[in-house]
Formats: sequence, structure tokens, C-alpha cells
Amino acid sequence: MDHRFFQETLRQLQADGLFRSLRNVEPDSPGRPGRVTIEGRSVILLASNNYLGLADHPRITAAAISAIQRYGFGSGASRLISGNSALHRSLEDRIARFKRTEAALVFSTGYMANTGILSCLIPPEGLLIADRLSHASLIDGCRLNGSRFKVYEHKNTVQLNRLLAKKPEGQPAVVVTDGVFSMDGDIAPIDELVRIGKRYGATVFVDDAHATGVIGVEGRGSLEHFGIDPQDAIQMGTLGKALGCFGAYVAGSRVLIEYLTNKAKSFVYTTALPPTAAAAALAAFEILEEEPEHRERLWVNRNFYAEGLKSLGFDTMDSETPIIPILIGDTGSALRFSERLLEAGIFAPAIRPPTVPKGSARLRTTVMATHTRADLEYVLETLGKIGHSLEIL
Repeated sequence: MDHRFFQETLRQLQADGLFRSLRNVEPDSPGRPGRVTIEGRSVILLASNNYLGLADHPRITAAAISAIQRYGFGSGASRLISGNSALHRSLEDRIARFKRTEAALVFSTGYMANTGILSCLIPPEGLLIADRLSHASLIDGCRLNGSRFKVYEHKNTVQLNRLLAKKPEGQPAVVVTDGVFSMDGDIAPIDELVRIGKRYGATVFVDDAHATGVIGVEGRGSLEHFGIDPQDAIQMGTLGKALGCFGAYVAGSRVLIEYLTNKAKSFVYTTALPPTAAAAALAAFEILEEEPEHRERLWVNRNFYAEGLKSLGFDTMDSETPIIPILIGDTGSALRFSERLLEAGIFAPAIRPPTVPKGSARLRTTVMATHTRADLEYVLETLGKIGHSLEIL
């Protein structure tokens, strides 16, 4: 195989400051929450979606160990062949109760869920309209569908209304959005999207990956946050963020779930989620409902940190959640800032195009319930010093 195309692409990525490589990130010693070990050093972790710090919760690890002793590790087949277990069914029932829907279906990953669901959600003569800052898996799922696909500017409900008003009456349509946007940390106006969708007969599809366990009175996500009836939207989410586990799901009507069980290719044609992962997620939902103190600590930490960043003068965009970007703009400056932070014992990678639009490189920092106040104070002090030295402040 001729590798010249690969080599030239890699050279261009390096020239543009967009080359990426993998870094080993290991657990820190016990008793040091909110930290990891990188290259033998303990550093403060500001780059994790483990918002509630549940990934190593004793109840979750115990549930996983018990399941692996009973089931082994791999599921051995797709769900529709011989890979289905009582644990998968129990998890789907738990998700449906938590999301207050008729049913739910578990997928192996969030990317697989979004591409599999959206690619078959409406017939080819339909219309899909997505927020411009929707996750890449949502955009790819819309494109795979084969229907007409449009985007509206970020959270611009006026433009969305105008696009839907142009569609022929009776044409199937889906409005696609993140609940919490993963790079900006802001919340989609789900209440407005649902209202507009009802006006034109369009279904609203919400990716609640970064909202589940984080927002809403009981952590049920975007719909609870806005007081929306769960029947008024399709909810997708992941198990690997606030829940600290692995996998993804969609929650909705029973007929929707039966349809996707038969038609979503990324569900039908893949090995089932390991039973041990399902057992861990079941324990995570129990913790989420029985131990609200994790979410309470998360928001105490988030508000302290966000207020500190604003008092320093950083542009945190329109963040409303524990995802708090620090806008830098220039890719090179963002990389230098991140490198200086790591030298100081803080891990906050620079996020660059194409993950974010050109000219909006940033440090995407995330707060966890397990961060100590002392560590957050040190982070703020260090950010201020480096920000001034790089003339960003």
C-alpha cells in the first residue's frame, strides 16, 4: 500500500498544530481524588467526563466483579443472537424508569447509538435539522440517513422555525441537538425546540450524554431541567460520563425501541455490551438516585471554579455546566497554555479544530465532584499566572 497520502496528511497536521498522539493516563494513588498519574507525576485532572467521580465507586466495582464471576467478560454474540442477558434487560428497565419512558435500548457506545438511530429514524423522503455544534456522531448519523439534511446556527430557534416552516406538510422531520454541548458547556433550549417541533410535526432528538446525572432536579437530564414531558422527545445518552461506566442507550416509546431493535444496524450487527458493564451501570443508577450528595458536590465545585475564572477575566463562553471552556482562539497559544499547565501539575489538553471551529481553540476544562477545594484554588492561581505570562489576560 502506498503510504504517501498518510505521510503528507500527517505532515500537514503537524504544520498546522493539529497533530494528535496518545498519552498514558494512569490512576493516582488512593486518597487523592480528582487526580491522575502522567509520566510518573501526580497531576490534577481537568479533562474527564467522570463528573460525579463514580468510575471507581466501591459499589460499581463490586457489581462489576460479581458479574464477571457469574458471566465472564465477553457477551459472545450480538443481542439478537445469544449475547442477550438478564442484566441487559434489567439495565434497560432501569434506564426507562429513570428517564420516565416506556422502554429503553442499550448500545455499545454513544457514537454507535447516534449513527445507528439517526440513520434509520425517518424514511429517505424526510428532513433532518441539527444544531451546528451538535456532536460529530449526530452529524454523521444525519448524513447516513439519506434524507435532506440541514443545520441551524447554534441555538438559533428563529432560524430553526424558518427552516421547518418551509417543509411540505406531512413530511417526516427530526430536530437534532445535544442537551449539553460537549465543547461549550451550554444547554440547548429544549423547551423551545419541543414547542417549535410540535408546531410543525417534527420529532426532537436529544443527545443527553453530558446532561444525564448532571442537570435536572434529580439529575435526569435536559428534559427534567426544562420540565418537559419525556414523551415529547427521544432521549439518547451514555453510561460513560456522569455514571462512570461504559455504553449508551436510547429511551422512548415501546414501539420506537422495538423498531430500533430490528433496524438500527449498529445495534443489530455488533457484539453485545459485556454483562459486567451492564451490572456496573445498574449500580451507577442506584447511586445516582440514592446518593444525591455527589451531584451536590459537583455543583458546589463547578460554581466555585466558574466564578474564579470569571473574576480572573477568562472568557468561559456561555458555559452553564461543569464543562467550562477557556477560550484562547489561536491554536498555538492554546497548545502552549496547555503545556505550561502540565508542567505545573494540571492536565487540561488544548482542544483544536476540527473538534471546534477554526479560531476558537480552547482549554476545555471539566470539574468533578471529587476535586478538592485546595486543588481548585491551586488551579485558579496557576491559570491566572500563566494567562498573564502568555498575555492572554
